[in-house]
Amino acid sequence: MTHPFEIELETTLPASPEQVWEAIATGPGIDSWFMGRNELDPREGGTATMETGGHREEALITAYEPGRRLATRTTTAEDGRFMAFEYLIEGRDGGSTVLRVVHSGLLGDDWQDEYDALRRGWPFHLHTLREYLTHFPGRTALPVFAAAPAAGRTDPEVRSALAHALSLPLPVTVGARAHAEPAGLPPLDGEVVRADDERFELRTADGLYTFHHGGGLVLMFHHLFGPSPDGAEAAWQQWLAGLLAA
Repeated sequence: MTHPFEIELETTLPASPEQVWEAIATGPGIDSWFMGRNELDPREGGTATMETGGHREEALITAYEPGRRLATRTTTAEDGRFMAFEYLIEGRDGGSTVLRVVHSGLLGDDWQDEYDALRRGWPFHLHTLREYLTHFPGRTALPVFAAAPAAGRTDPEVRSALAHALSLPLPVTVGARAHAEPAGLPPLDGEVVRADDERFELRTADGLYTFHHGGGLVLMFHHLFGPSPDGAEAAWQQWLAGLLAA
């Protein structure tokens, strides 16, 4: 049985409507704050695609009004499930922009857990968007995704392992300084800019790094704005697998 849902959020961003549009309505812009690798055909009736961890999802662009409104809708699955996204942009005095996001659709049998995950995740994504527009304006990022099973560890054990590997104190709090030297990657030096019970985000001089744990999985969504070595995603995947196997 399917269940309808709707999540609506509004945030004021320190950027012009044109900058916000570039961030939400172009592949490189979306890559710089959201999940996966994205492509978007800039027209109503076009296709928006997202690839994360080898999984590819397509959506139809149902509205495309540059600088004002973007809407997409995934195809309807056999069980009736689908997701729709709408972004509404409004410029404000002082060079800021109000972005309204509406995420709706139909969820499946485990709708409550999925809804809760979406409800908790969106404020974090919008925070990443704010960090991007504030600290990396005019730049685009290489998106990095990695995932590994928690290998029987509890969420507190996973968080402790991540914190130790990143030289972070527990509990992980905003403002804490992080340092790591992953093999095959540049050293990571930054600070925690957001944290909750499931994830935390670091900002460095050239990147945004998100670490998420829960449901027996550990996920990383990173956005690298500086020169990135070949194989950065594979190197982070190896780092994560080694961390959880230790």
